[in-house]
Amino acid sequence: MAVYADLHIHSPFSMATSPSMTPAALCDAAALKGVGVLGSGDALHPEWRAAWERYEDGTGTVVLPTTEVEGKGRVHHLIVMEDFSCFEELAAVFAPHSRDLLTGGRPHVRLGGETIAAAVHDLGGLVGPAHAFTPWTSLYASHDSVASCYGEEPIDFLELGLSADTSYGAGIPELDGVPFLSNSDAHSAHPVKLGREFNRLDLGTVTPKAAFDAVKRGKVTLNAGFFPEEGKYNRTACTRCYRQYTLEEAEAHAWTCPIDGGKIKKGVQNRAHELGGGGDRSGRPPYYHIIPLGEIIRVVLGVSSPTTRKVEARYARLTDAFETEIAVLAEVPPEEIAEVDLEVGDAIAAFRDGRVNLVPGGGGKYGTFSFL
Repeated sequence: MAVYADLHIHSPFSMATSPSMTPAALCDAAALKGVGVLGSGDALHPEWRAAWERYEDGTGTVVLPTTEVEGKGRVHHLIVMEDFSCFEELAAVFAPHSRDLLTGGRPHVRLGGETIAAAVHDLGGLVGPAHAFTPWTSLYASHDSVASCYGEEPIDFLELGLSADTSYGAGIPELDGVPFLSNSDAHSAHPVKLGREFNRLDLGTVTPKAAFDAVKRGKVTLNAGFFPEEGKYNRTACTRCYRQYTLEEAEAHAWTCPIDGGKIKKGVQNRAHELGGGGDRSGRPPYYHIIPLGEIIRVVLGVSSPTTRKVEARYARLTDAFETEIAVLAEVPPEEIAEVDLEVGDAIAAFRDGRVNLVPGGGGKYGTFSFL
């Protein structure tokens, strides 16, 4: 059975998150999106963990306990467990090494990647680098190899992040055989954020154990998410004015923008190219490029925000007709969508055909798109 999964989200206890994020709101949003397996996010936080353990879901959403931690070197690690009780045990291991374990949704843990991974594996969990290419807080921002961070401990997966797709990681030889995940890293339950990237898992039964085992065994049959150019760190750019530079230009300017003195950050595209060297690109599941439905409607209507009433009304009409957003984006024929909304149907056909004009993002500014 094919089920869509988003395994990296956050809670109100993380920074810059919506206070309206509750288990009920998240499961309702996941059901509307078409996400059948949802990572809990922030499962090391005792209040958030308790909220999930008390929650009785009526949507059929399978919740898999997950969290993100920041270790030494500002590397972010995504952790997946089969049961919330495992996170209670992991919290006891991390407690002597963290000042914000009880207060922060994404805590800082003063341990290296190898020690963190070993602790997770000792409890039967899974671990891998989160948004592995992001230039601020990631594996490849701080290290040139997996072994440099994780030592002898294996990683169970690698999360690509919003500014990368499978092609970015598949060219890196050391990642041969490592499953890739694509997740939303959502800080809000709004459908333009939740499930904006997802994975298709091959499950025998739709249970937390089956979902956990699918990730453990690499039973990911599809990754779906942004065109990499939409990500806000895809290109090398100034973090103040967002002017983009080639790698050679950035190096010549000593990574300082000559226009305003801002810091130039290396883009994911350049970083992946540096690390690439002929990795095995065969055998990888397909990567399906999508654009959140709210963003598509926003562009069709020519408005500035995907949260306007006009956008939300069109969104509701389409999801009422076809049940879920993912069905509209990836499954329903465009001509059927056009019977409900001609303009959106045409836009869906355009992005499925690759008729999209992309203006790449960089330096912390998201890229933009239009339809051809």
